[in-house]
Amino acid sequence: MVGRNPDRVRQRYRRLVFLTLFLTFDLILFGAFVRLTDSGLGCPDWPGCYSRLTPVGALDDIRSAQELMPHGPVSVVKAWIEMIHRYVASFLGLLIIGIMIMAWRYRRILQQSPALATAIFIAVCVQGAFGAWTVTLKLMPIIVTTHLLGGMLLLGMMAWLASRLKSHPPVPASAAHWRPWMIGGIALLVVQIALGGWVSTNYAALACMDFPTCHGEWVPPMDFSGAFSLVRALGELPSGELISQQALTAIHWTHRNFAFVVFAYLGWLAWRLRVVPGLRVPATGVLWVLLMQFFTGLGSVVLGWPLVLAVLHNGGAALLVLLSTTLLVRLGQAGEHGAAEGAKITS
Repeated sequence: MVGRNPDRVRQRYRRLVFLTLFLTFDLILFGAFVRLTDSGLGCPDWPGCYSRLTPVGALDDIRSAQELMPHGPVSVVKAWIEMIHRYVASFLGLLIIGIMIMAWRYRRILQQSPALATAIFIAVCVQGAFGAWTVTLKLMPIIVTTHLLGGMLLLGMMAWLASRLKSHPPVPASAAHWRPWMIGGIALLVVQIALGGWVSTNYAALACMDFPTCHGEWVPPMDFSGAFSLVRALGELPSGELISQQALTAIHWTHRNFAFVVFAYLGWLAWRLRVVPGLRVPATGVLWVLLMQFFTGLGSVVLGWPLVLAVLHNGGAALLVLLSTTLLVRLGQAGEHGAAEGAKITS
């Protein structure tokens, strides 16, 4: 029995956690693909596709919708893209349930509190609800953006859980003072991801087609009030009017310029942390991913937002979440180690 072999329990739990982390990252990439191919309403109901388990049983409904709107959101290909995303998300939910069950059942063997595994289960349930609302509320920008942030939160929590299971060179206790700086970096990253989600969900990626200026100006005419009115339908203002080009420009311009703040801060912090034992690999990874984000973001504007670059740009954001979380966890472990050493000395 697994329960009688502690080493096997730890090994199986570790494999399950890392498999789930990998699938969470993949699902974020596939979610970006769904969004960027306009497949979010490929099946306009939830959880099935026209109340069927697969698009195969809904072919007549899909074709009827496509005949009414040949260039609309419904097609056979888009229906499959959307449903595959739902299938993978459901499988991910089952894996997370398995992690939670193991965390509770074998908490003494694993020598870890099951609190984080339980929080991950709650997070994936909330994420599932936002996935449903994304469809039922017809891609409402605030819902879709929150769904993206929820996916990143889930990835960060899984990275946190995995980091506690992975061995790495010990981080010196003196490095613990960098932890508040890392928290600040993650906060900036979350804001930037939210802005990026707002660009994507409002289809503002091509609002500025030149770089580094926008429409040939450093500060073009913009409508920030319309741009960041949160509770509204896709493509509309709260009044029901169509969203203006100046509002879309404001969305794009804000995301683009805040990226320089995040790039500078995380780049400086990762450069300082790369010399700390136990932090070199994730810190160096942050530097490389920041460069990738710059070039995929720039290439998306210059080349007209090609699909591959856009998906890679989303993947880069997910990698930054994963690496930044890893750094934060290791810095926290350095602080715990320092506190433990201090307690030994005083005793």
